Amino acid sequence: MNKREFITLIGSAAVAWPLAARAQQPAVPVIGFLSGRSRDEAAYALAAFHSGLKETGFVEGQNVAVEYRWAEGQEDRLPALAADLVRRQVTAIAATGGSASVLAAKTATTTIPIVFLSGADPVKLGLIANFNRPEGNATGTYVFTTATEGKRLALLRDLVPMAQIVGVLVRPRSANATIQLNNVEAAARAVGQQIHIFHANSAREIDTVFANWGQARKPEHLWFSLMHSSTAAAIS
Repeated sequence: MNKREFITLIGSAAVAWPLAARAQQPAVPVIGFLSGRSRDEAAYALAAFHSGLKETGFVEGQNVAVEYRWAEGQEDRLPALAADLVRRQVTAIAATGGSASVLAAKTATTTIPIVFLSGADPVKLGLIANFNRPEGNATGTYVFTTATEGKRLALLRDLVPMAQIVGVLVRPRSANATIQLNNVEAAARAVGQQIHIFHANSAREIDTVFANWGQARKPEHLWFSLMHSSTAAAIS
């Protein structure tokens, strides 16, 4: 080996060494945050998310990175957003803002861990096998929202016993819609309550439904809201 070859070899090693050293350093984990809502709507969820990370020793921008994907209320965008997070090989996915985001994430990957918050029964949605042994790659919190529809209806009847008709406002695009309707219809049949189903997927459609109902309603009519995972009821 001549002098020129030796210098070239040393120079190449000097360049390669820091690259190899950096490669040996632990990579910063990247969490995918998938939501059916907008960033503004999910401000409270984001605050809780960052608080939870901090409690476990993680701070965004320091020892963990977060890739945010917002559907802005357009749930048909969620599958593509979830698929994009999978292509970026995130470490885990936090699926919030409705069960549709969880379903999109679950469809997109069977290996990346998914943590979810669901207002609908995750077993019925196919997210987990059962509560004792969830199996698969998804786990999370079930807040029993849809399971309380009958109790909410009973509470409204106690508050307004003269109500003859209950208007049920449903967002059909919600993954919970069928389960919610089944629960409230069963509760209504059990007590002989007449209900009227309305569908709305956007704020504009909600305004239209309320306007039309307001023109036709009678004093003994009652609103019972089932929009998405909301637990609010409006009495008119």
